[in-house]
Amino acid sequence: MTSILQIPATYMRGGTSKGVFINVDDLPPEAREPGEFRDKILLRTIGSPDPYGKQIDGLGGATSSTSKVVLVSKSRHEGYDVDYTFGQVAIGNPVIDWSGNCGNLSSAVGPFAVHSGLIDRGRLQEDGTLKVRIWQVNLAKEIVVHVPVRKQRVVETGDFYLDGVAFPAAEIKVDFLSPSASDGSLFPTGNRIDKLEVPEVGVFECTLINSGIPSVILSANDIDLSGVELQEEVNNRSDLLAKVELIRAHGALKMGLIDSIEQAQESQHTPKILFLSPSKTYTSSSNSRIDSSNIDLVVRAFSMGKMHHAMMGTAAVALASAASIPGTLVSGLMGNAKAEISIGHPSGKLTVGACGIEKDSSWSIAKATMSRSARILMKGEVFVPLV
Repeated sequence: MTSILQIPATYMRGGTSKGVFINVDDLPPEAREPGEFRDKILLRTIGSPDPYGKQIDGLGGATSSTSKVVLVSKSRHEGYDVDYTFGQVAIGNPVIDWSGNCGNLSSAVGPFAVHSGLIDRGRLQEDGTLKVRIWQVNLAKEIVVHVPVRKQRVVETGDFYLDGVAFPAAEIKVDFLSPSASDGSLFPTGNRIDKLEVPEVGVFECTLINSGIPSVILSANDIDLSGVELQEEVNNRSDLLAKVELIRAHGALKMGLIDSIEQAQESQHTPKILFLSPSKTYTSSSNSRIDSSNIDLVVRAFSMGKMHHAMMGTAAVALASAASIPGTLVSGLMGNAKAEISIGHPSGKLTVGACGIEKDSSWSIAKATMSRSARILMKGEVFVPLV
């Protein structure tokens, strides 16, 4: 017999991503902790697994940017407002990857917390900017989201344009504090540049970094990309996508994220793959001219087996972190290390900063910062059939 769960939920855009946001207390009691039942509910909410790849019978949008779930609750950690757990939902497989974070949707967690009454009234300002202190559960890291408020309500409208989003909104600054791996290993191999050997594909020079999200950074030339391709030019090339996935799997193995190549299929959210080229003038997906003089480099990023339409926020943190440190593939490409970079991506450009700190010949990242925007698209109940 099929039962229908009715769960309060909010559909939100954060940065260039969209996802279903749920207050943990609104889940059935047996789904408030991690486990198979919770995953079953959330998979059905999004519409996965879908052999047709469209997620027609759920709230997912059939892309890596729109197949996401966010769980938020009052924080169990002293000094924080809310706890935030992110799930990247596979489209064709019954898998939710809880191994990483979404930097874009992180920007929406602060507004969601205010809208949902999860912020103590004493913390709410009448007007100004509210610093929402977030404990990111997946990574055990701190995020601070600066939410504009007026009369104790979130301000969503404004004149801030974010490339990859059609309409202007209010600017939201997001700080990722100490974004490198919890064990302190910014460079998992101890090297700022590695040789990555991928059988039957080649040997690649790369930077393997764990900041924001584990990432493998390579040259676009290594897979015969000019670096300024748009999404449709790449995602129809199954041979190229298969090659990128092999590189990702071997990068994950070298970074110690998996124990065997076969395990890469179980964790498709991490690591991310970033292919770089020097700054070039190109035309974005919105037919805008991106001038080489206004960017430091060009990146084409891959997530969940496809080239991303813009740039993942956490991967931008990884890229900026590598850019702030001498001797990485990124700083080498630019000619010197920089504390703030402008990244050219398929939808336009993104500016992100990171503060690299060297101590006893070891590097760490104190903070990475970027601007995003976010707003509620719909609020109500999601109906979840369960057998």
